[in-house]
Amino acid sequence: MSKERRESSLSLVFMEKISGLALLIVGIILAHQTNINMGYLEGAGIFFMVISVVLIILGLLMIIAEIT
Repeated sequence: MSKERRESSLSLVFMEKISGLALLIVGIILAHQTNINMGYLEGAGIFFMVISVVLIILGLLMIIAEIT
């Protein structure tokens, strides 16, 4: 693999890990705030909790994914 291609690959891996970390943090914050305000949100609280779990799972997958 050429040096340019290897550097490009490493930068993409780094950005993937950073994006995964950002998704993970946003998902955790959303889950926490939804849990605190579940009484006020009524039916929408379940929707936001599902969205937060999806964000957490996607963030974890992006962090632990390996390049083949």
